[in-house]
This record gives sequence, structure tokens and C-alpha cells, in this order.
Amino acid sequence: MTDAALPLQSEADQRAIAAIRRKNAVWRRILRDPPAAIAALFLIVIVGSALLAPWIAPFDPYASNMRLRLCPIGGARCPDFLLGADNQGRDMLSRILFGLRATLGIGIAAVLVGGGLGALIGLCAAYFKRLDQPLMRLVDVLLSFPSILFGLAIAAVMGTGLFSLVVALSIASIPSIARIARGAAQSIMQQEYMEAGRAVGLGDGALIWRYLALNCWPTILIYMTLQLGQAILLGAALSFLGLGAQPPTAELGSMAADGRKFLSIAPQVSTLPCAAIFLVVLAFNVLGDALRDALDPKLRQ
Repeated sequence: MTDAALPLQSEADQRAIAAIRRKNAVWRRILRDPPAAIAALFLIVIVGSALLAPWIAPFDPYASNMRLRLCPIGGARCPDFLLGADNQGRDMLSRILFGLRATLGIGIAAVLVGGGLGALIGLCAAYFKRLDQPLMRLVDVLLSFPSILFGLAIAAVMGTGLFSLVVALSIASIPSIARIARGAAQSIMQQEYMEAGRAVGLGDGALIWRYLALNCWPTILIYMTLQLGQAILLGAALSFLGLGAQPPTAELGSMAADGRKFLSIAPQVSTLPCAAIFLVVLAFNVLGDALRDALDPKLRQ
């Protein structure tokens, strides 16, 4: 290694150490906030349970036993079913674990795809001035349609199912994240280091990635975390309407829809999936607020 390379290596090490320190500071701030720490721990448990559902579920979520149909929580007919049984005699605990797996997978996939595309649109609109108007007018058109209509339209074109649900939620996530990314990128475009980057001959790709994207990611990450809760809620609503997961697939929204006919005699069939959706969305919202407080420089002062 030549002497000329030593300063570059040292500078890279310093940037890496600074990034690690920032991440540690973010986690320390979150852990010092009791609601955020509880939300983070809850989500870790929930996500871990969803990933390990095939191994930790006590019963097959699709195995029915009509003799145990609508067995209540703690019922003498089904002592092994901790949360009772649904209208097909299937274990509610096992179905909720698999339902979390499907619901979280749908929401995460939709936010990653839609958030990635939305962030790219927003960054390009802020950087390339000639693309700003057409891209933002496209975003305005998407914003003018309620998300439920996307689900209805895509279900009509592609049919019902998990894939069409992910497509609908991804499209619904694009416009709001695109506007957030554009707003964050426009403030970065006014900084002096953008002009310095152009002065040293950096190309458009390097400027967008090394300056815009890396400086905008905290804002985008915060909003994607909040958007994840909304995507899960919207996905469950579309499944509740019959546009998402189809029986017998275990998904929280469709499980809540299956149990609405039995609210008076077996409320756990519908209320337990609804409670799971509520707690997961609440945890993501609390964690998103904590990330905003930890990553926003103005709030750290």
C-alpha cells in the first residue's frame, strides 16, 4: 500500500466509526424511551414468532375438527387450544401465528417495494429539475385515488390473492413516500457540498447516492416505518373485504372477516385477529415516532 492511499483509508475508517456511533446513539435513545423500548421488544417477539411459526405453532393451522367448532378460550372441549377454536374447529393460536406471518410479510414487501420506488421518484424529481413537474403530477394523480380503489381495480385486473394485494399496497405507498423524499432532497440540494461535489467532477449517480440518498435516508426510514403500520392496516382491510388472502389461508384480515358472523357466540374468532392487528400497528407507530426523535437533528438538540 502506498503512502498516498493511507489518508483515504484513514478517512474511510473514520466515516465507518462515525456511522457506528450514530447507530449506537439511535439505539441508546430508543432504549431510554420506555414506550419505544416496549414497542421494539414487542415487534422483535412478534416478528420472531411469525418467522418461527411453522416450528412453534402447537397445531396445524389448517387442520379442522368440527367437534371443536367455536370452542371458547379455556373451554372444556378443547383444553389444548389455548385461544379456543374457530368456526372450522382450527386452533386459533396457531392460525394467529401464521396470520401474523402473512400479514407482516404483505406489509413489509409492499413498503419495501413501494417505498423504494417512491424514494427513487422523489430523489430524481429533486435532482433533475426537468423531471420535477411530470413526476410530481403523476404522484398527485396517484394521491387523488383512495387506496381501497387501488385494491378494487387491481383485484379486478389481476384477480384476488396475496400477490395482487402486495401490488396494490405497493402502488398506494409510492406517492406519499415520493413527496417525503422530494421534500428532504430539496433541502439537501441547497447545501454547499452538492456544489462541491459537482466541482470535483462527480457524476449524477454518485451525487444522488452519496449525497442525496445517504442524507435523506433517516427521513425516508422514519416515514417508511410509519407507512408500514398503515400498509398492514390497509392490507388487513382489503383482506377483510375479500380482496386479499383467500380461504383457507391464515391472514389476520380474512380471519377477522370469517369470525364476524359469530361475534355473539364466539367473539374470540374475530376479536383476537383484530387485537393482533391493533397491537402491531400501534407498535410500529410508536417505534416510528421514536426513530423520528432519535434521527432528527433538530429534536436531538
